[in-house]
Amino acid sequence: SSVLLCRSSLGALWRLEMSEYLRRFDPRDPPPQFSVRFKCAFHNTVWDVLKSRGFREHSEEVDGELGWDIFWCEKDWIHDSFDTVHLRPYQRVNHFRNHFELTRKDNLVKNMKRAKKAAEKDGNMEEAEMYGCLPMTYNLPMEYLIFVEEFKKPANSAGWWIMKPVGRAQGKGIFLFDRLSAISQWKADTRWKPDNPQAEPYVVQKYVANPLLIGGKKFDLRLYVLVTSYSPMNVHLYRSGFARFSQHRYTNDAATMGNQMVHLTNVAIQKTSASYNPDGGKWDMHRLKQYLLSKEGPDRVNKLLKGISNLVIASLQAVQKAMINDKHCFELYGYDVLIDADMNPWLLEVNASPSLTATSNDDYAMKFGVLDDCLTVLDFERYNLQDEQQVGGFDVLVRNGVRCPPPADSVWASYVGAHNNRVAQVRKLAQRVAKRQKQGK
Repeated sequence: SSVLLCRSSLGALWRLEMSEYLRRFDPRDPPPQFSVRFKCAFHNTVWDVLKSRGFREHSEEVDGELGWDIFWCEKDWIHDSFDTVHLRPYQRVNHFRNHFELTRKDNLVKNMKRAKKAAEKDGNMEEAEMYGCLPMTYNLPMEYLIFVEEFKKPANSAGWWIMKPVGRAQGKGIFLFDRLSAISQWKADTRWKPDNPQAEPYVVQKYVANPLLIGGKKFDLRLYVLVTSYSPMNVHLYRSGFARFSQHRYTNDAATMGNQMVHLTNVAIQKTSASYNPDGGKWDMHRLKQYLLSKEGPDRVNKLLKGISNLVIASLQAVQKAMINDKHCFELYGYDVLIDADMNPWLLEVNASPSLTATSNDDYAMKFGVLDDCLTVLDFERYNLQDEQQVGGFDVLVRNGVRCPPPADSVWASYVGAHNNRVAQVRKLAQRVAKRQKQGK
């Protein structure tokens, strides 16, 4: 398959072009990467990158049960086992204990509303506006009566709403509606009594009916955000990411309300279409930025990109106090963002385990780069990169709790969609690191 092709041929090429520069210029003997042991619950691009860096795969027989430096684990391990083990200071795992404060749809809504209310109470209206990046959303069944009251307002009664089950992924269980009778079966069901803790939680959200279209098709964005600490907050935002397109032309005709191919851009749904093209269903963020510049102009695009950076920061600030910070934890989040026809970004959800399995050669190359740069930021080889503003394709968004925007004389207010010069950047970075090491710094 194309993915197998790229894992065998492109993988070797990318290893030479990216973090290989750091290893090539490193004067230390023995090379530090050979002492890094990894454990990985996945055999996909993640495993490829860990192996390509020269890390040694953990062996329980040789190293013992916890004899690893990094464990790229499933979320279940964090929930079931993390609190039962004692980790050494240098060991890292790829999830925070209660990541669900950000990555569960209902918790994200709860925390964003709370942060917005607190900012308004303090009179900080600019910050409160940042927390308004979610479409109007209610948690069900808890807020069902409040939702009904809102639904019946004249401004909302003519629009569409979308129901999303909290505990499912890949578009499963999602549906649109424009009449309360469409969800009466849930209301009548005993599981949906507000005081019943066994009720399956949903979020109901005002549907963004005027999405920005390209070629008549709806799309959303997948962006990658790396958080290495919540206290103090340290955040990197990746330049690339991609836009995911539906395979069918968009329309808000009521007859299409039940057509997921028109309204949902999830790859898991779109790839079931007979017309699905894995190479044509995604655009790199840089390509999207160039297209928008040609259609919308630099001022509107700049405002959009700044808004995207703002919503990332707002969502992380909203959960900061609730999140259990742990020096052993980091997290690579997948942010899903929708752009409306007025060039406003809307946060749809945050994924704790964004798909890192490739669907095409380009997809593999991009995800390989994200992961390779993620590991370079984490710095298991001790290159001492903590003061760098850019590492590969990652730019510092927040450092020690302070936002780090582009320089004041920069044309752009955000690096999102900027040219991903990670090859040249890593090469220069490697030369600086080698010079410091030779000087004994």
